[in-house]
Amino acid sequence: MSTASVHGWRRHLPLINAFIRYGLLIGIGFLMLYPLFWMIGGAFKNNHEIFASPGFIPAHPTTDGFTKGWKTSTEYTFATYLLNTMKIVIPKVILTVISSVIVAYGFARFAIPGRKLLFALLMATVLLPKSVLLIPQYLMFREFGWLDTYLPLYIPQAFAVEGFFVFLIIQFMRSLPVDMEEAAVMDGCNSFQVLTLIVCPVILPAIISVALFQFMWSMNDFLQPLIYLSSVEKYPVALALKMSIDVTEATSWNEILAMSVIALAPSLILFFVAQKYFVEGVTSGAVKG
Repeated sequence: MSTASVHGWRRHLPLINAFIRYGLLIGIGFLMLYPLFWMIGGAFKNNHEIFASPGFIPAHPTTDGFTKGWKTSTEYTFATYLLNTMKIVIPKVILTVISSVIVAYGFARFAIPGRKLLFALLMATVLLPKSVLLIPQYLMFREFGWLDTYLPLYIPQAFAVEGFFVFLIIQFMRSLPVDMEEAAVMDGCNSFQVLTLIVCPVILPAIISVALFQFMWSMNDFLQPLIYLSSVEKYPVALALKMSIDVTEATSWNEILAMSVIALAPSLILFFVAQKYFVEGVTSGAVKG
C-alpha cells in the first residue's frame, strides 16, 4: 500500500469510526423501540393481521381498535378508567414531591441528632422489597376503613416513603452552594421561606425528575390497585386492560393495544415536554453528589 493510500485511509478513519458508532447506536435504539412501534402499529391492525405478520406497519389500517376499545366490554367507557387513573396519579405525584423535598431539605441542611443513622434507615427502605409490606399495610388500611378507596394509594406518599426520591433530591441539594440561603436568612427569611423561595427554584430539575418518575410508575402500577380496589367503577387503566383480557373468550388484541397506546400517551407527552429538565435533574444528582 502506498504512502498516499495510507494517509488517505487515516484521513477518513474518524469518519468511518463515527459511521460505525452511530450505525450501532441507531440499530440498537431501533431494536429497543421496536416493541413500542409494534404496539402502535398493532393498534391499527385487525386481530388476524396482528398474528399474521411480525411487521409493525399495518397493511390495511383501521381504527376499529380505538372505537371499540374505547367503549370497553363493561358498562363504563375507557374515559372512566383514565379519569380514575388521574385521581390516583395526580395526588400521588403532588404528595411525593412535597414530602420528598421537605425531608431531603432537612437531611441536607440541618444538623439533626442521629442524622446519619436516620439516613441509613432511609436508604435501607430502598432495598426493602415492596412485597414484604403488602400484608401489614393491607391490615392497617383495613382497620382505617380505607379499602376500596384511593386513599391507600396516595396518602402514604405524604410521609416520604419513597427513599429513592429523597436520596435523589439530597444529592442535588448537596451540590448547591449555601450562600444564597444564608443571605436569605440574614434578610429575615425562615426555613420554610428559604426552601420555597430560594431552594425549590434552583432544584427544579430534580423536582421535575421526581414528578416524572412517580407519574410513569403510578400510571403503570397494577399490584396496589388490584389489592385495595374492588369496585369496577374505581379501576384505573392497568386493571381495566387486564380485565378486558380476562372477560372475553376471544381477546380483541387490537382493542387492547389501542387502549394501551392511549394510556401510554400522557407519560410520553409529559416526558418529551420536560425532557431537558429530567436529564439535567438525573445527571446533576448523580455526578455532583
